[in-house]
Amino acid sequence: MSEHISRWQRIKEDINCVFERDPAARNVFEIVTTYPGVHAVQLHRFNHWLWQKNWKWLAKFISTLARWVTGIEIHPGAKIGRRFFIDHGMGVVIGETAEIGDDCTLYHGVTLGGTSWKEGKRHPTLGNDVVVGAGAKVLGPIKLHNGARVGSNAVVVKDVGEGETVVGVPGRIVRAKAEMTEDERQQQKLAQSVGFDAYGTSSKSQDPVATAIHGLIEHIQAMDKRVESLRETIHRLGGELPEDVDMPELDNCDISKENDDSKVD
Repeated sequence: MSEHISRWQRIKEDINCVFERDPAARNVFEIVTTYPGVHAVQLHRFNHWLWQKNWKWLAKFISTLARWVTGIEIHPGAKIGRRFFIDHGMGVVIGETAEIGDDCTLYHGVTLGGTSWKEGKRHPTLGNDVVVGAGAKVLGPIKLHNGARVGSNAVVVKDVGEGETVVGVPGRIVRAKAEMTEDERQQQKLAQSVGFDAYGTSSKSQDPVATAIHGLIEHIQAMDKRVESLRETIHRLGGELPEDVDMPELDNCDISKENDDSKVD
């Protein structure tokens, strides 16, 4: 978690990070007066101080008022690092034992929730530079390591490694950092130099299930060619073969690579 800095410096960082992650932000006055995510974070920092001073009822009361005003619910006990940004904000829920590192971004509808009614650690821990896309649910005392990305509407219930991207229900790894090609690593470096990848995923992200199915289809087609080659060899050697059995063609299968790029008008 981040080192101690003055409250004023922390506020300045929280405002400046908006310019880096929201191209719609025009000036400081607009951010201070119209960004509910900024309002919620600043109120939480005060509420968390009250919580630590054991003024728990007052902290909860102010957090309830903040939820009415901003549509964002952050428990006063949650630990939040520097330069934290909630974009749009409506419907965000952050539980009591959640921990969020530096330079993290959440979009609207995100839940950092628990899966148990037992006391103790029951909410997620986010490392530094984590992005959680709109509508995603990160549940339980799991950890999203530095640079992790969660795609919109994903449901994550297991740890996510450093630099990994998770999509789907339940959450699945799209591509581990160690498996990236050199071109993909260069693209990631470029994205980091520009700022960050909004919503946790891009249009180039592949569905891991579809990728696996395509791999199986290609494997089956390769096996078919080998079997046909064996049949021809047996036939040349004078061996007897059973009658041919009609097999469905894969060319017209609904699961095809051509459908990956289909567009909805």
